[in-house]
Amino acid sequence: MRYFAFLIFITLITGCTPPIAKEKLNSLNGYWEITEVEFADGQKKTYKVNPSVDYIELKEMKGFKKKVHPKFDGTYDTSNDAELFTLVEKDGVFTFYYKNDLSEWHERLIVLEENQFSITNENDITYTYKRYEPIKIE
Repeated sequence: MRYFAFLIFITLITGCTPPIAKEKLNSLNGYWEITEVEFADGQKKTYKVNPSVDYIELKEMKGFKKKVHPKFDGTYDTSNDAELFTLVEKDGVFTFYYKNDLSEWHERLIVLEENQFSITNENDITYTYKRYEPIKIE
């Protein structure tokens, strides 16, 4: 019964969310930090400070996401590891499809604004991001 109620709740929320315009997808490019994670059971975890941020680059519905670690001088430490994705639109919903040597997964884009976006993964965990603003020390 709880699961059924949760599905209805998610359907109402996503049903009330306006569709994302394809023209807005370029705003995904750049540096993002997670601000909140909402788990399938409704529990939330808020992040005030993040030691790493996600860098996203999207071009013609293909791209990559990678973790980077900001430094105080305005540069970033990073590795060559990146999660390649294809962004697919179906019935007005955009979904990131990832595939690597070990697994495949997808994340549905549910909100996209200039300085914020949210995705929900296959386990009904929602990640909310805000655009990263570097720390400036003078």
